[in-house]
Amino acid sequence: MTDNTPSNTYVPPKVWTWNQDKNANRFSNINRPIAGPTSEKELPVGEHPMQLYSLGTPNGIKVTVMLEELLEAGHSGAEYDAWLINIGTGDQFGSGFVSVNPNSKIPALLDRSTNPHTRVFESGAILLYLAEKFGGAFVPKDLSKRAECYSWLMWQMGSAPYLGGGFGHFYAYAPVKIEYAIDRFAMEVKRQLDVLDRRLAESRYIAGDEYTIADMAIWPWYGALAKGLLYEAAEFLSVHEYKHVNRWTEEVGQRPAVKRGRMVNRTWGDPASQLPERHSAADFDKLGK
Repeated sequence: MTDNTPSNTYVPPKVWTWNQDKNANRFSNINRPIAGPTSEKELPVGEHPMQLYSLGTPNGIKVTVMLEELLEAGHSGAEYDAWLINIGTGDQFGSGFVSVNPNSKIPALLDRSTNPHTRVFESGAILLYLAEKFGGAFVPKDLSKRAECYSWLMWQMGSAPYLGGGFGHFYAYAPVKIEYAIDRFAMEVKRQLDVLDRRLAESRYIAGDEYTIADMAIWPWYGALAKGLLYEAAEFLSVHEYKHVNRWTEEVGQRPAVKRGRMVNRTWGDPASQLPERHSAADFDKLGK
């Protein structure tokens, strides 16, 4: 008989207080219980209409893929400068970044083609903003199909925290492996993969036959998981079982704009895949040289 009695004897205090040094891990310094800037630091500004301040994490990749897809489709107004925000050293708490995103999370976009300039934060909001700005690009024209696209976009925004802050944190980063937490979030991630697999058994892309911003939002998270690039958890979660997710992952990953977008603001892995800052299309030609 298995003893399922929790061994953790922790009892929450009556009033929680922040202990910055307790249970420290490599991401400990990116979180704190208060908002606002901790330092005066202006953001750099390039020559293009779009100024992106980000990091090559899944949420950042959503936006760089969208911008590269827009450029691939001939929208020259989508030219952008991508500036690296090092969340490990606290760039997200600088006054300039907080003025663009008061939530101090990447990515953040400043559209300097408007007067006054337009700030957009939260990755899903940025995708919607860019789609609308460029004539409904990568969003279905039909109202019902557009609703399907928006529903899956919001599904991603609501689901990914369980994959990242839930499963990813407790499986890969937490200083103590807690069986209950890992089991709870692994179960949820596998349910999400099943949701996607059933959907992709019905259609080529997430929202239907068209490639849309829903694919751009979901692929950096669940495609990376399927490829074994996220938390090194593909085997643990038996991601190979989800054949439709894997088919879609491969197809989307072959798009030239997706290949470029996932390199931008990347500072780890194969040096040939890293483009910490992007200021022109020519920057990609310099990789690996």
